[in-house]
Amino acid sequence: MGRLQDRVALVFGASPHIAGTTAHWFAKEGARVAVVDIRAEAAERCAAFIKGKGYEAHALVGDPTQEADAKRLVAEAVAHYGRVDIMFNQVGNQYRHTIMDMNLHDWNASLTGYLTGGMLTTKYTARAMAEAGVAGSIIHLVSDAAHQGEAGNTAYNAAKAGLLNFCRGAAMELAPHRIRVNTISPTFMDHLLWQYPAKMLNPRIHGPHTMSADDFLKGIPLGRFCNARDIGNAAVFLASDESSFMTGQDFLLDGGARAGYYCWRPGAHSGITTEDAIHDLEPHQYGEPAPHIKISY
Repeated sequence: MGRLQDRVALVFGASPHIAGTTAHWFAKEGARVAVVDIRAEAAERCAAFIKGKGYEAHALVGDPTQEADAKRLVAEAVAHYGRVDIMFNQVGNQYRHTIMDMNLHDWNASLTGYLTGGMLTTKYTARAMAEAGVAGSIIHLVSDAAHQGEAGNTAYNAAKAGLLNFCRGAAMELAPHRIRVNTISPTFMDHLLWQYPAKMLNPRIHGPHTMSADDFLKGIPLGRFCNARDIGNAAVFLASDESSFMTGQDFLLDGGARAGYYCWRPGAHSGITTEDAIHDLEPHQYGEPAPHIKISY
């Protein structure tokens, strides 16, 4: 506790999964947290949850993929708390299409959400940090899809890969200001099992380019999916002085998947199945158990 004491964190995204859990984790470590979402209900619900735990939080509403909103949101966080020391970004929506069925709207929306949103949140947060003389930490959520090719998900691959390399360049530019820029690349998230069970994860319904949860699990040596608490823990580390000599780095959360030989599938030998994983899975929101959520996969 107290690793982020008296710091101000600006979190772009307020879902009860990744962004909301990360905001909660920042607050538990002593940060005052401004949470942003395009939906007022989501931002206010996240801030209310954090305040209900006895921590400081403030809800902001806007679309950080639009320059005027991105500028305003950072200014409002600074006006409310005096400065920004930490920024965490999870802006964007995923659109799944094969290349031959790709439509320009969804392609552009992917790039605007992840890449333009990442640039604008960095631009205005970095300006605020530099003007205040803050040695800040900027953290973007990327994905293992930024490093590898996933059939049926090329818009997401392209947007996240662009964001990854944008962050490397930003880290170089912002180093003289003592502002660090790092990324987190998780693999398949467990909350997808109760958020999008049929929509995303059934190749029998959606064709051979849709990867199933089993496909992911069988490639993860540690034998479980990533969860929002894993990301919150990594984000706290990257936000804290413990990582003060890290910038331009990608924090990989894949359970060992990329370290293994490409043709080795641990689940094929150990008997790991999605059904086994779900049996012991504990749905969670904001990093805490959510027993009201029922999983049907």
